[in-house]
Formats: sequence, structure tokens, C-alpha cells
Amino acid sequence: MEETAKVDFGGLTMLSAGLASCLAEENADSNLVFSPLSIYAALAFLAAGARGATLDEILRVAGAQSRGELEEIVARVAGHALKDQSDTGGPRVAFACGIWSELTCPLRPSFRESVVGRFKAEASSVDFINDPEAARAQINAWVARSTRNLIGSVLGPGSITPLTRVLLGNAIYFKGKWVEPFHERNTRSKLFYRLDGGTVDVPFMQSWDSQFIAAHDGFKVLKLRYQMEQAQGHASVSSDRDKCTQFSMCIFLPDARGGLRNLVDMIASRPGFLHGHLPKKRIDVGEFRVPKFKLSFESSVVAVLKKLGLQLPFGDRANLSRMVDGLPMGVTDVIHKAVIERTIRSLTS
Repeated sequence: MEETAKVDFGGLTMLSAGLASCLAEENADSNLVFSPLSIYAALAFLAAGARGATLDEILRVAGAQSRGELEEIVARVAGHALKDQSDTGGPRVAFACGIWSELTCPLRPSFRESVVGRFKAEASSVDFINDPEAARAQINAWVARSTRNLIGSVLGPGSITPLTRVLLGNAIYFKGKWVEPFHERNTRSKLFYRLDGGTVDVPFMQSWDSQFIAAHDGFKVLKLRYQMEQAQGHASVSSDRDKCTQFSMCIFLPDARGGLRNLVDMIASRPGFLHGHLPKKRIDVGEFRVPKFKLSFESSVVAVLKKLGLQLPFGDRANLSRMVDGLPMGVTDVIHKAVIERTIRSLTS
């Protein structure tokens, strides 16, 4: 995602790099896909209900100076960078936040106003105590609706209990078409080299068009741009269009077959690494191939967040008193699920 408006995404970029490094280390033997923005939004939600040292710790991990700064970043992303563009032929994008509280544990008015007003969150009261399974079904239905059924559910049986008081949720959905799509007739099976040294035959999408590629010491970067609007004759481009986010899929590929871990460490070494190495011009590459893929990931990310320095919200000393009145609460789990799919026909991601 290349954002043209002047917003400081330094904290988000820093968190993304830290999450990538820690999650890659914990999932060294499996595929990994995750949304750092979704986790960042969850931290912003949490910060809106925190006080004292708990708030300070959340802000430090998120790389923000204040609760207001953190809220402003997420609000700008949701309202501008992730604005749906499907009505003009661009990507279909959805950024949704939700919060569900126990009937006997109403949210503080100031907190509710903050999350509903700033994040456009859906806020509902549910019966966690007497009917936790019905509450779980309602929340999973919201996830499915917000992601156009790409993610059917997040909460498994037993994940909601009569002790649950508040649940925060964030969902991001993106579906776009590449500016230069691949054609199905050019699909060919080729060897794909796995991280464990093995190989497998997979279908590769092929093209002979020039591409946005940058070659660096030890790795290359490919940028596949998404179509932003349909061509409309010779109509002039509006000033609003000039301010839209240009979405791209950027693929970092190590030169060495076993070099992925080192590349991840390089990416995590400094916040500006990703943007500093993106391609800026097209080059002719001859035959060009990208594998079709569908990746999914689901796991608790509490251990990773703790490793990054977020400790207080998960313990007895958590101070989330801006969220609800008179009830000490702590965070019991942070569940993250992500799916990314690349095919020829549907061109979904």
C-alpha cells in the first residue's frame, strides 16, 4: 500500500517489522500470512480503554506519542487509505471494527463514543454469561460479513465463556485486479523450491510484459500494481483520484534458496527498509512467472506481543478502567486469522 497523504506510519511500520520477525521465527516450518494493520488497530482499540502504565506500554509498542495520535493514524487509514474504490472500478476494500460487551457490563460512554466515533466501530451488547455460544456465533457472523466470507469464523468452540466481558474485533478485506492481469491460457506447472530444500510442482502464472522490479544485494523486489479505476475515454482525472491510495502487491525474493530468514531479518532491521527498496521503474524481463497461491494463518499472537514488550494488559496489573466502570479486566487472548489468495480468474487477495 502506497499512501500519498502526509501521515506518519513510522509506528505501524516498526510494529510490522517486529511482528514479521517474531512470527517468522515461531512459524519457521509453515507458511505465514498476517495483517499488521489489523493488530495495530486492535492496539488502538485497547489504548482507548487504558490508563496509566498500561496505556504507556501500549503506546510504546505501537510507536505512538499519545492515545490521540494512535487514534488519528487508525482513523486516517480507515477513512482514506482503505477507502473502498469499487464504485470507480478500483479495489473493493473494507475496514471494520467491532466491540461486544456483556449485558451486565456496559461500556463507559466516553470509551464508546471514542471507538464508535473515531473508528466507526460496531458496538453491541451480548449475553456472554448465559449464552456464550450465541454471542460467539454473532461475532463470527460479523467477521464473515466484513470479509465477504473469505474468513468464515475466528472464534472456535469454547473460546467465549461466561467470564468474558468485552471482546474487540477488527476485520480487513481487499479484492482487486492487477493493472496487467495474467491469462489462464499461459499457466504452466513449474518447480517451486520450498524453504526445507524440497521441491514441488505448482501452477505458475506467466507473462512477457515488462515489470516493476528492483535488484538489490542479495534479493529482488517485484511490484504488481492494482487497477485503481476503469478507463473512461479521455475524461480528465479528478483531484480526488490524485489523492487515492495506490495499492500494489510487493514481493521480496531472496537470491539464495535458503535466504528467506536472513531477508526477513533485514526487513525488520529498520522501519524504512520496505519502502526504501521498492521498484521505481519498469524493466524488460522476458518470460516472467508468479506461482498461484492461497495462504492462511490462524493463531494466538499473545506470546509475540509479549516478546515485543506488551506485558501489562495480559496480567493482574492491567488498567483498562476507561473501558468499563468498576470492573478490573485484563486481556486473555489476541486471536489473529488471515487469508490471502491469488488466482487468475478471480484475482482476489
